Amino acid sequence: MTRRVQADIHWAIDQFGTQMVDQSMDSATEQLNVLLSGKGAGSEYTGWLNLPAEASDTLVTRLEESAATLRRQSDIVVVCGIGGSYLGARAGLEFLDGVPSQVAQGSSPRILFAGNSLSSWQLHKLMNELADKRFSIVVISKSGTTLETAVAFHLLRAELVRRFGTEEARKRIVAITDAEHGTLHDLAAQEGFVAFDLPRDVGGRYSVLTPVGLLPFAVAGLDIRAMLMGAAEQRAASLTSPAETNDALQYAAARRLLNGSGKSVELLTSFEPCLHFTGEWWKQLFGESEGKDGKGVFPASADFTTDLHSLGQFVQEGTRVLFETSIDVPSPGEVTFVCEPDSPDGLAYLSGQGLSAMNRQARLGTLLAHHDGGVPVIQLSIPDVSARSFGSMIYFFEVACAVSGYMLGINPFDQPGVEAYKRNMFALLGKPGTETDAAALHSRLDSEA
Repeated sequence: MTRRVQADIHWAIDQFGTQMVDQSMDSATEQLNVLLSGKGAGSEYTGWLNLPAEASDTLVTRLEESAATLRRQSDIVVVCGIGGSYLGARAGLEFLDGVPSQVAQGSSPRILFAGNSLSSWQLHKLMNELADKRFSIVVISKSGTTLETAVAFHLLRAELVRRFGTEEARKRIVAITDAEHGTLHDLAAQEGFVAFDLPRDVGGRYSVLTPVGLLPFAVAGLDIRAMLMGAAEQRAASLTSPAETNDALQYAAARRLLNGSGKSVELLTSFEPCLHFTGEWWKQLFGESEGKDGKGVFPASADFTTDLHSLGQFVQEGTRVLFETSIDVPSPGEVTFVCEPDSPDGLAYLSGQGLSAMNRQARLGTLLAHHDGGVPVIQLSIPDVSARSFGSMIYFFEVACAVSGYMLGINPFDQPGVEAYKRNMFALLGKPGTETDAAALHSRLDSEA
């Protein structure tokens, strides 16, 4: 059976009418054709479109072999990267935590993350965790000079050398970086690290199905071949299905209709905590792809029912700028609630019910309340919690994001705005060559003190 994401936007016909929905779907179809033609803005970064179909058996085997080596020599594997270089991997590891592994029980090391902040406290705690453990590093950076990742890797590599010696340290580092150029590429070649190429035509936020995500997944014992199969199935559904059955196009079209009607914030929600970091990856995918030229929908996420106790009031009755995209996925496990008939907490009426059934009713009741409160709800369904379904979900969102960006009239594959904070940060840190900028910034800060 094909595993693909399904979208329910039938409400849109009632809200906008058949003509507007058809026009939005026509626009989505047109922009999908632009994407596939390779003539759209940023087309040099659309290599992700073919990743599921072009992942060679040789590459997958190399990833599996490298993962096996990391498992044998490590109690902990530290994945060192930021943004798209770690969010997709963390999303998949959290989503699939508890799914039966392909390797023997207890043989998978813990996977921890570093290089995604400049927090001294975070790195201090990580170093303490590594103190009496065998550890290895997977460092992910196209350039090797991204500040947060470079600082963490420098310190972690020094700790490896101190603990294990230079030669052994080299065997405990895997680099995922540019195939030909860059600081990390040069270091890996000089030191003889095991290295995997980060495709030049794939941006970080679209790189989950490259070694960036596949190697950490393989280290955890997850079935990366099934993951690629799920992505390939979704690729066929998203790129070749007619509009009336193309869920990725329907999602993109619905987002544009809602944005055009004044909805400027999309809240991605789920009632399964395993999707928390999927929300974090999704926020980068859509925020970095769409937020340009004064356009775009602000991406936010929430974990229900947990966040209903903090955000529920605003969602229900706050400023009507929100629409909600709710991901539904069946729970892979079940817990039955048992309660005595005379229990003083009044929960006897729930006795014998599974928590999955309770969670489902909570979801339905919440979405109905939000709809009645003026929050349009897009419903997405994922078949199950599996590697195959995760691959499908990643590819679904990537296509929908690219099409949605083209519908906005922007380039969904660049991120020019992120350079502004970097210029200021490097100047204030005293990077050589930034002296003029630093003087101007310090003058501004002094005048505002």
